[in-house]
Amino acid sequence: MSLLLVLDLVGTFVFAISGATAGVTRRLDLFGILVLSFVAGNAGGITRDVLIGSVPPAAISDWRYLAVSLLAGVITFSRYSAVDRLHSPVLVFDAAGLALFAVAGAHKALAFGLNPVMAVLLGMLTGVGGGMARDILVAEIPTVLRADIYAVAALAGAAVVVIGQLLHIPPTATTIIGALLCFALRLIAIRRGWHLPVAKRTERPITKKQGTDDDTMK
Repeated sequence: MSLLLVLDLVGTFVFAISGATAGVTRRLDLFGILVLSFVAGNAGGITRDVLIGSVPPAAISDWRYLAVSLLAGVITFSRYSAVDRLHSPVLVFDAAGLALFAVAGAHKALAFGLNPVMAVLLGMLTGVGGGMARDILVAEIPTVLRADIYAVAALAGAAVVVIGQLLHIPPTATTIIGALLCFALRLIAIRRGWHLPVAKRTERPITKKQGTDDDTMK
């Protein structure tokens, strides 16, 4: 089994757990939880494969992706109390999936001959895709569009992989470093409240209308 396939399957599993956990917290039934686990675990990879021309996408051509997603959903549904012992389990598993998919996306982009800059961007897109799909299905603003560090962490992890290949560093080493960097950045940002600048809207002062009812009566 190749390194890329291992990263993809492990990333699918942990992202699927984040999707299933979100479904349990919103009291979805078993079918809804399994749908959410599959979408969260595979949306990023499907988007990546379509963009680089790897069709049909691995998530729908390889039975292992479906099996891993459903397994994560069933485990979360039946053993949610164990998952819930983690502090903010959705965020923890989301951060792990983000890290694994960011480095896996960068690896696959490089394997298909993309230039370094686009490989980094595709790694980031692979990482954020599953979380975006999960949040949209549960009617939340996607995490990537909120203030805390998310896409930046994925960019950092993917960049480590790409720079490592340019410097001829063994891919296993860059994969581990890139994934750990992304995961650590995401968790530290959550813990310390790091965020990108947020647009501030200035409120216009309320001006008194010219002429009042009293003036009219006069």
